[in-house]
Amino acid sequence: MGQSEKKWNPRPMARLYHIAMSPYCRKVRLILAEKRIECELIEERYWERDPSFLRRNPAAKVPVLEIDGKIMSESAAICEYLEEKYPNPALMPVDIHQRYEVRRLVGWFDDKFHRDVTSKLVYERVTKKIMGQGYPDSKNVKDGAKKIKYHLDYIAWLLEQRSWLAGDMMSLADFAAAAHLSALDYISDVDWHRNKALKDWYAKIKSRPAFRSILADQVPGFPQPSHYADLDF
Repeated sequence: MGQSEKKWNPRPMARLYHIAMSPYCRKVRLILAEKRIECELIEERYWERDPSFLRRNPAAKVPVLEIDGKIMSESAAICEYLEEKYPNPALMPVDIHQRYEVRRLVGWFDDKFHRDVTSKLVYERVTKKIMGQGYPDSKNVKDGAKKIKYHLDYIAWLLEQRSWLAGDMMSLADFAAAAHLSALDYISDVDWHRNKALKDWYAKIKSRPAFRSILADQVPGFPQPSHYADLDF
């Protein structure tokens, strides 16, 4: 056995409780796939508060990952666990300052971007209908459509200085951003013509094998737009 093989940890079978349009679930799915960890996907309608699911996560939130004999919740913590336990391929840089930048951007997308955009577009247009919570709030939709322009310009600004969002290597930051943008792209809410650097970056990450499961998603009542799974969009 070669030296590189000795360092390669065996990949376990995992089970992920998820919702297809959740960017947090998508982020975990992408990390699992990038690290070639086999995963059984189980759709969990967490708002129905099924007792068996509540035993896994009393917070009644997805994603929940079962792996290595453990039950894990909170997507950021799950992704960092996977990175530390299964470090190949690496999705965190070695340099401490660059690691900070990855974590900062993951927080940006999972907090500010989600609050400004995803929660006001994906939630209003898709999640509310799935959950039986009524019609979209037009004020929220308009606000999300306005604020996404600022965020797309910020992503483009980062990419004009870097090869990837956080630096010279693909990282957890790229997958966090792609998770949100892929959910928005499913409902055609991303203007890919706004900036070439933005579109080129997404085309690059979208073409990775890890993205295949995401591109195959079919949400009942919401057909895929024609460009969604097209690698030459």
